[in-house]
Amino acid sequence: MTRKERLMKTLNGKTVDRAPFCFYEINGLEDTGNKDPFNIYSHPSWRPLIQLAADKTDRIVMRGVPFHGEGKVIPPFPVSENTHYEGDSLFTGKTVTAGTRVLRSKTRRDKDVNTVWTIEHLLKDVDDFKAWLELPSEEFQGLVPDISGVIEAEKLIGESGIVMINTCDPLCMVAPLFDMGEYTVIAMTEKELFHKALQKVSVNLYRKTEAVAKALPGRLWRICGPEYASPPYLPPSLFREYVTEYVKPMVDIIHKYGGYARVHSHGNLKNILDYIAETGCMGLDPIEPPRQGDVELAYVREKYGEQFVLFGNLEASDIENLPTPDFEKKILTALREGTSGKGRGFVLMPSACPYGRMLSSLAMKNYEKIAECVENF
Repeated sequence: MTRKERLMKTLNGKTVDRAPFCFYEINGLEDTGNKDPFNIYSHPSWRPLIQLAADKTDRIVMRGVPFHGEGKVIPPFPVSENTHYEGDSLFTGKTVTAGTRVLRSKTRRDKDVNTVWTIEHLLKDVDDFKAWLELPSEEFQGLVPDISGVIEAEKLIGESGIVMINTCDPLCMVAPLFDMGEYTVIAMTEKELFHKALQKVSVNLYRKTEAVAKALPGRLWRICGPEYASPPYLPPSLFREYVTEYVKPMVDIIHKYGGYARVHSHGNLKNILDYIAETGCMGLDPIEPPRQGDVELAYVREKYGEQFVLFGNLEASDIENLPTPDFEKKILTALREGTSGKGRGFVLMPSACPYGRMLSSLAMKNYEKIAECVENF
């Protein structure tokens, strides 16, 4: 059984020779030769892990699908952007003119950390939110999906895995416009405005989802953003309003073209699992164990395993910090719980990956232990 066959059979709820496993973001296609100062994978410490991912894992290569064409790719309202360096950090500022208001945001990226921090959010209060809501939406007519990145990745990995299309949901387009505190207050107190915002962004997002699903049928998808409405940030009732209501149309579109929709949601899940199931999705990740989450993998398998392929549930912080003998116990627990009883399927996977420039020797040993445990399970 090839690694691609193993993954596709798992997605379809069929019997496989062993549980598939992957390293989430690390898939073996990382560009170690790229000398961009912000490319952490150029550090030699990453090369053994990248090679291990290519040689051993059931590779799930994540790709976005950009759009191009004659339509207005640039938002049809005044936007300016500037960048500058301070030491080893890159700062990017953005200014949006919204009627009589000027909205500003700023991000920071450090050379030794593979992430981007928002240090100033675009929307500061309800008045900013109302001004943003009045901005015209991007023109979609004439835009077409550029699927070349997906096709190229599929050719590169061959039978060693599959490509997963990555997309946000409407909530993921709105919530990050605010800092987390302001977002949660507005989401709970200005429900009418918040629905208006989700409806605004969902129109083109659904169109783009349909265009990509039609051009690339039968692929696995990851839908990210639902965690913004998970407890303790918002109550379960608002998860149903802001996630289930808006993600279900995306799931329906993906499944219409033979794809497989997987919902991505970190943190607490127990009180929102019913509402995730209502979206109709067929997969869920990363199902973080307590204390990072609030539910055991065995519980999700028992209650929802016939609908969901479960992806998880190794915690990224454990990879970096737990002594290997202790981490091995967690690997074996995840394998037992993820494959026990009835269920559609299970893919052993970390919740994320280390994001510092140097991969520690302990993390490397723990990744090697994942591969060893799966092969011997």
